[in-house]
Amino acid sequence: MRDCLSTSRLASRHLTVLGSAVAGLFLMPNAQADSLPAPIQALADQGLEIHGEFDAPGGLRGFGASRQGQEVTLYLTPDGEHAITGSLTDQDGDNQLEEDALDEHVRAPLEAQTWQLLEDSHWIQDGERDAPRVIYTFTDPNCPYCQAFWEAARPWVEAGDVQLRHIMVGILDADSPGKAAALLGADDPSAALAGHKQGERVSASAQPRDIEEQVYANNQLFEGLGLSATPTSAFKRQTDEGVTRLDRVEGMPDDERLEAMMGGPAPE
Repeated sequence: MRDCLSTSRLASRHLTVLGSAVAGLFLMPNAQADSLPAPIQALADQGLEIHGEFDAPGGLRGFGASRQGQEVTLYLTPDGEHAITGSLTDQDGDNQLEEDALDEHVRAPLEAQTWQLLEDSHWIQDGERDAPRVIYTFTDPNCPYCQAFWEAARPWVEAGDVQLRHIMVGILDADSPGKAAALLGADDPSAALAGHKQGERVSASAQPRDIEEQVYANNQLFEGLGLSATPTSAFKRQTDEGVTRLDRVEGMPDDERLEAMMGGPAPE
């Protein structure tokens, strides 16, 4: 994978292998229900995030949950006294009920919440305002692969098909936060970012406190989503069933993945 690793990951890479903190995507905890059965509440008190309830066979009550981005299903026994954590299969070994429940009650709501978090972050517009496709991408001013991604995306952006929203972070080098703040605080951030990408390299400079706090908030979002490399990009895609889902690419995508992100081949 071609990407820029954050300094925290560089420091610890020889000590640990990163787990799937985002369960194949970005996952952030949702609000727990106001009232839960006692055994389910006990698991919530131990750190599980309870996202929704679903019908289960055999008198069981099913609950979709997660812990640090890892999906889990819970089943409350008919007497309401015990909870079972694990997978429920039928006589044919099929667990489709569970997969459907996780998709509806855990994955889809968390994806929607994550998209809202990205919308509410501090980003720089790159492309037409009314472009039909929006891609959020975490960008460090010192990241060469962010530069490569910007260059690779030009055909779609310049054709008006895609708008990139660069969530500016400062995680790679000591001057990354100052450069990110300088871009966010520019009179015309879009023009400043374009100039930086075209060789007019921005320098770190002191900015008003609110601008510096924007970079800090973006860094916190990056860390909170369990990410460790730039660029990391998020976009919406349609499934074969016509359902809109959230997808992500960590690092510089290959040509095939780039086309998938952009919604098709590069415009002529």
